[in-house]
Amino acid sequence: MIQLFQTEKKRIVEKSPEFGGGLNIKDKWIHLENPTDREIELIERVTGVNEDLLKAALDEEERARIEIDDGDSLILFDIPIIEEEEDYYSYSTMPLGVVLTKSTIITVCLRENSVIHSLLAGRAKGLDTSKKEFFLYQLLYYTHVKYLQYLRQIDRSSQRIQTELHRATKNKELIQLLDLEKSLVYFSTSLRGNGVVIEKVTKMAKKLDEDSEELLEDVVIENRQAIDMCKNYQDILASTMSTYASVISNNQNSIMKTLTIMTVIISVPTLFASFWGMNTGVPFEGKSYGFWIVVAISTVISAVVGYFITRYNNYKNAGWKEMFTFRRKKK
Repeated sequence: MIQLFQTEKKRIVEKSPEFGGGLNIKDKWIHLENPTDREIELIERVTGVNEDLLKAALDEEERARIEIDDGDSLILFDIPIIEEEEDYYSYSTMPLGVVLTKSTIITVCLRENSVIHSLLAGRAKGLDTSKKEFFLYQLLYYTHVKYLQYLRQIDRSSQRIQTELHRATKNKELIQLLDLEKSLVYFSTSLRGNGVVIEKVTKMAKKLDEDSEELLEDVVIENRQAIDMCKNYQDILASTMSTYASVISNNQNSIMKTLTIMTVIISVPTLFASFWGMNTGVPFEGKSYGFWIVVAISTVISAVVGYFITRYNNYKNAGWKEMFTFRRKKK
């Protein structure tokens, strides 16, 4: 899709992208969203920009960088996006390419995103398509504002999931935490790459006016703040995942210990039943009360075994004397 915009009376106004009639593209903004090969060829013919520069942002794995070709500059950086799952949201990043030519600005991305929406919604103050460097700084600034916004959303989602996990440990919540942790990895990698691009843009900037210089400083600050916040959330989430893994392991050990105690206790009646089930002479054979005597003996021994096993679990760190000492409860 091709969109054409121009600043009129301090507002971004969309123009008809009909290039066949010799439309003047000077000081205009051309936005390409998931463009077809035919659309890319059209923009290449109209603007004279190399096709490779236009297609750079269409590769999801493309790294952030700056490239200059015949006076046209490509500034490629990653922007945050929201991935909608079945019943929750995860976060990722994708490349956004900004091509600055002598006459126009071209932006290229794979899909609809909130950064471009922020510019079109008029949230960027002083946005002017005729001021190409200032336009680039605005894009970088609102990109990192979105990073900070999504990082706060990730933190709130993490807290909500942890609250649900306190009630009951479920695979669904653990998978959501894992997706959030993966989102933070994407953000961290992209923010570091963007930091390198911002550093190069800062070095390339010359003779900036006061507004542009202040905006570029804000971009640097927002990037560093987003990197620090992302690292903090990564550490917190990694610690949380490790804690829940320990809790799950501890619960599993408790269950296995209980099952083992039950197995040992039940094995005592089974042992007596095996002895008195032999086809040989056994005590109380032929006596009507013999069955109940065997049941009583096995029950008593099972109770004694269960008592001492339980007492051992309670005093396993103490000595044997402490284990077999009976104490009266203090009133």
